[in-house]
Amino acid sequence: MTDPAAPPVIDLNADLGEGFGRWQLTDDDALLSVVTSANVACGFHAGDPSTMRRVCELAAERGVVIGAQVSYRDLAGFGRRAMDVPPDELADEITYQIGALEVFARAAGAGVGYVKPHGALYNRCVHDEAQAAAVIAGVRAAGGALPVLGLAGSRLHHAAREARLPVVGEAFADRAYAAEGTLVPRLEPGAVIHDPDEVVKRALGMARDHTVTSIDGRGIAITARSLCLHGDTPGAAGLARRVRSELTAAGVQVRGFVRRGA
Repeated sequence: MTDPAAPPVIDLNADLGEGFGRWQLTDDDALLSVVTSANVACGFHAGDPSTMRRVCELAAERGVVIGAQVSYRDLAGFGRRAMDVPPDELADEITYQIGALEVFARAAGAGVGYVKPHGALYNRCVHDEAQAAAVIAGVRAAGGALPVLGLAGSRLHHAAREARLPVVGEAFADRAYAAEGTLVPRLEPGAVIHDPDEVVKRALGMARDHTVTSIDGRGIAITARSLCLHGDTPGAAGLARRVRSELTAAGVQVRGFVRRGA
């Protein structure tokens, strides 16, 4: 049982390794000095072997937990396009991505500590029972009881619990929420919040008060042990440093949800 007098604790995660060849989108080096968990692209929406190796080495060196950010096979669309993948095929692709990252994580002296879907797959698994079950089947086939990072109350978390996998609730300080607690689709106006002051304010509200204001002005409850800081946002590293500093100043403990080196 959680002690109500204990200081709030939050993990900071970021999507890293999102490049391909000479193209680099995320400032991995700077963000790995701020976050406590790294969602590493596994080659399907972004990432290549050398990038995966480099990010794993940096994360292990700095004590940041390595997570597999799995995606639909969609390099051209950055994993943000809706796709219909047969469940058996999707499960195999999830296993494949986790396995690829695990090799580099182990070589760096660490290991994959959790799994988080990316983009369209993340959003699909909020409501789609079949796709969520396929992702969890892929996680199980990869071996180990890996925690699953995602939206609290999602079909993904329901499937993970049924498979007896740990679940970790996640929130997004730089994304707008609908009244039902889901993310506003990126193509809609106001879906992404660019004002740094507002992002910091929302991060504090999520971590301390477990609430956020929806896009239509309603206060909604947030269940989150981890906050995502998008690595592809302009000025992401500076914003991440400010968020962490403000959380610490407000008495929030910034700490990962997975034991380091797991």
